Amino acid sequence: MKYDIIIAGGGMIGSSLALALAPLALRVAVVEAVPRAAALQPSFDDRSTALSRSSQRLYEALDLWGEVAAAATPVRRIHVSDQGRFGFAHIDAAEQGVEALGYVVINRVLGATLQRALDRISGLEIICPAHISSVHTGPQQASVTVQQADGAQRELAARLLVAADGAQSSLRSMAGIGARETRYQQQAIVGNLLPEKSLENCAYERFTSQGPLALLPLADGRAGFVWNVAERDAGRILALDDQAFLAELQAAFGNRLGMFSRVGARTGYALVLSKATRLTATRTVLVGNAAHGLHPVAAQGFNLGLRDVAALCDCIADFGLDHPELLRHYAAWRKSDQSKLVGLTDGLVRLFASSSGPVRAARGLGMLGFDLVPGVRSLFARHTMGLAGRLPRLSRGVPLP
Repeated sequence: MKYDIIIAGGGMIGSSLALALAPLALRVAVVEAVPRAAALQPSFDDRSTALSRSSQRLYEALDLWGEVAAAATPVRRIHVSDQGRFGFAHIDAAEQGVEALGYVVINRVLGATLQRALDRISGLEIICPAHISSVHTGPQQASVTVQQADGAQRELAARLLVAADGAQSSLRSMAGIGARETRYQQQAIVGNLLPEKSLENCAYERFTSQGPLALLPLADGRAGFVWNVAERDAGRILALDDQAFLAELQAAFGNRLGMFSRVGARTGYALVLSKATRLTATRTVLVGNAAHGLHPVAAQGFNLGLRDVAALCDCIADFGLDHPELLRHYAAWRKSDQSKLVGLTDGLVRLFASSSGPVRAARGLGMLGFDLVPGVRSLFARHTMGLAGRLPRLSRGVPLP
């Protein structure tokens, strides 16, 4: 079977890429190891994802935003604080001249929307459950062996392979591309709860001695939390009963939102910074976590991956799949955005992890300056909204031709 593009990975990034490519009338295959039922797909779980303005625009260009927005909660303010210090910083949507700084959506809701949209695309084949077991690339095309769950094998060929299969990407490894990893010695404990007071469309980021704690506004007055704790303590915290867990979370966040109650299921994820040594190989390209895995401190990982998707689609639309400059242009375009976000998230984690007195004092002054120095807040807001630098068409809300 011959395709124009084979995408390894059918999670949120791989599915979004398949949808974004639809206007180009290409023959596309998505190879996904997990059965398509949204309840089984680890990408489509109960975690909360903050969608930036550029991600909103991409889904608008794909004519999916109405369905996503119906289940999303707008973020109109961001409040950042440092536990034990008086300083804080904030960003306000009205000050930036936008309706919202971003939107929070439950992954399983977004995943279900993407799955329904995939079923409407002609020229798309979803091979699932299956995985790519071997790859051979040449100057004209790439060939892959796909191992299906029932034991059958299929030989496929394509003009381009896309690795969208996550931070431990097997396609990346088979293409001979390495990745550098740094463990943060932290786990992110994620879930949702009911605060006594409404978040009123405000997202909170509080830096604690163990790591950052984020509370995100959800529908029905609930709040999604991402609590980064020391890896050595994560098992104990996850094993706590609901009452004891809420008490520890409350002590870390404080009483700004009143008492916490009705906590849902909690899940822990090890936090690792990963960065591919390069973004392309012969007839192969990386997107999303296969290219970069970020700390969740600024909620930018998925949004960065969607800008990978948008940039790749721009390059394919402008150059075609067989142009010798296609992959070089993509890699050069994405290098700056990826490097800035890796530096920003890693820098924030290390800055707020320091217990040094002078560093803690400097953090307070920094947050004061963030609020008072003209232009600083707007520049940071543009980065968090995904609007800084050169944006591809889909990230600007412009459909592909």
